[in-house]
Amino acid sequence: MAEAFAKRLGLRAKSAGTIPGAQLDPVVVEVMKEKGMDISKNRPKLLTLQMVESASLVVTMGCSVEEVCPRPMLARMQKKLVDWKLDDPKGKKREEVRGIRDDVEGLVKALVEGKQL
Repeated sequence: MAEAFAKRLGLRAKSAGTIPGAQLDPVVVEVMKEKGMDISKNRPKLLTLQMVESASLVVTMGCSVEEVCPRPMLARMQKKLVDWKLDDPKGKKREEVRGIRDDVEGLVKALVEGKQL
């Protein structure tokens, strides 16, 4: 979701995860279509060291101790890091995913406006 909103606002962005799923959550695809964005052709990608090295900013989304989180790698590389405390939309009901989508959209806009840095 964040990649799609960022690209719509003219940013270069890549979305990747430390444990990517096999496919996008169909509810996420549906709620993004409600915003006029077709992400159905996107595929989950594994976050790589090369991605991190080439990024000027890395946004994590609610990294927790329970998951594999790139925070230590990012800290060592002294990358600009922003963590958005967001729920994972996986397995959530449509209305909950809409709320997450709207939060992501607002955070991306704030980032573009310089309010999140």
